[in-house]
Amino acid sequence: MLRMTEQTHMPKIFVTRKFADSGIKALKAKGYKIEVYAEDKIIPRKTLLEKAKGCDALLPLLTDKIDDGVFDAAGPQLKIVANYAVGFDNVDLAAAKKRGIVVTNTPSDKVNEAVAEHTFALMLALARRIPEADRFAKAKKYAGWSPTLLTGTDLYGKTLGIVGAGRIGSAVAQRAVGGFGMKLIYSDMRQNVDLERKFKAEYMSMEKLLQTADFVSLHVPLLPSTRHLISTAEFSMMKKTAFLVNTARGPVVDEKALLRALRTKRIAGAGIDVFECEPAIDCDMTDTLELKTYDNVILTPHIASATIEAREAMGMVAAENIIAVLEGKEPLNPAK
Repeated sequence: MLRMTEQTHMPKIFVTRKFADSGIKALKAKGYKIEVYAEDKIIPRKTLLEKAKGCDALLPLLTDKIDDGVFDAAGPQLKIVANYAVGFDNVDLAAAKKRGIVVTNTPSDKVNEAVAEHTFALMLALARRIPEADRFAKAKKYAGWSPTLLTGTDLYGKTLGIVGAGRIGSAVAQRAVGGFGMKLIYSDMRQNVDLERKFKAEYMSMEKLLQTADFVSLHVPLLPSTRHLISTAEFSMMKKTAFLVNTARGPVVDEKALLRALRTKRIAGAGIDVFECEPAIDCDMTDTLELKTYDNVILTPHIASATIEAREAMGMVAAENIIAVLEGKEPLNPAK
């Protein structure tokens, strides 16, 4: 009878916060050793470093900074960081590449649709002053119909300027043109011929887009080139009747410049799902939250992709990337 001379290595995976069950179940079905951080909050840095030790795979969230310190703590056997997010600005890609560690993200059609829907929810709520009207009615201020009560603006016939015409930007475009009869203009690093053909979109410079659009919707990743993409100069180009919507990444908008634009009524309002200094709002650690004081500003707490369907899809994509890499295959969604 043959005797085992060495124990088969069972890959160890650490997940920094509990998410939809399907992805975890897929990893457990492979027999991997899975540990999930028990508390529903951002994992403390010290705990992350401790839990990363000896792992073959890490599955972090966008709130977790994954850098040399984490890679050192994990050890040389770490093969993949499967980021549970469409973006990956929380991961040091250069440090990972230097060590031969694969980094992946979790784009999916479900995420694209969820973010596009939330973008339109913000646009509609801004245009028709929905949160303001809700507060008005609940405060028992409604005394009867009036032709001037809480009048808003139409979406139909208005011009939507999309900044970043990738998958999510294209999903927003589909809703704008097909659902609301909006005119479509866009700005990106390169032309999107398919977008132009499908939706009669017009490609133009960022400056011209800002000068033309009634609604400006941001759909770019956070890169050095997109940090503070919208700042004082850009707000000065926008129409005073225009609205800004950001469901991309917080630092794409200079929040101090946004506050100045709101104070001076340089723009008509803003719908903000992501914040420059998350979780702080308007980078104000003293919690005075000036952004909260404007009726023409709608704030949501980074929930654009927060649908059951999108979260399940993200978990499965992360799990499938881990399985592929641990089995010596190419990942589905390598971050570049």
